[in-house]
Amino acid sequence: MLGDAFTLEDLTAHPDFPEIEEHGTTFEENATLKAAAASQWLGHGVLVLADDSGLAVDALGGAPGVRSARFAGSKATDADNIALLLNRLQGVPGPERTARFHCVIAIAEAGRVLATFEGRCEGTILEAPRGEGGFGYDPVFQPVGSTLSFAELGPEAKNAISHRAKALQPALAWLKRKV
Repeated sequence: MLGDAFTLEDLTAHPDFPEIEEHGTTFEENATLKAAAASQWLGHGVLVLADDSGLAVDALGGAPGVRSARFAGSKATDADNIALLLNRLQGVPGPERTARFHCVIAIAEAGRVLATFEGRCEGTILEAPRGEGGFGYDPVFQPVGSTLSFAELGPEAKNAISHRAKALQPALAWLKRKV
């Protein structure tokens, strides 16, 4: 999604990088925690982008929220998380199944957070999974204005409207001014 404007590598290029515990209570806290820790470990002169993303369902008081990946437990699969979500929404009528994906991207250098950017994608939770693409809750999330789930949209269409895309656009503009 960043294109070829930057040289990128992810943490798989650093197999000895320690795991960072996501103990924040907000997406912003977790994103900044990860960005600061990674940038401190990687050292001066390296800009680090980290994100925290998740699904907030209105009928569940914002759950699963920052616990989206661990909604059904620490070793839960995407299917486990979806099954629990749909179980908790059983009997909730379609108009009340509003939700949004939320993403915060933090940029840090040498242990110091330089900027954060937010993006959201509004939608509803479907009654059952649809589509084979994507990951996480994509098969049950239908963005506003679409008749397809994120999993049915395909990566190019999803990346044009997703919460990450909406957070990444201003982050990319900031990076181009910084670098």
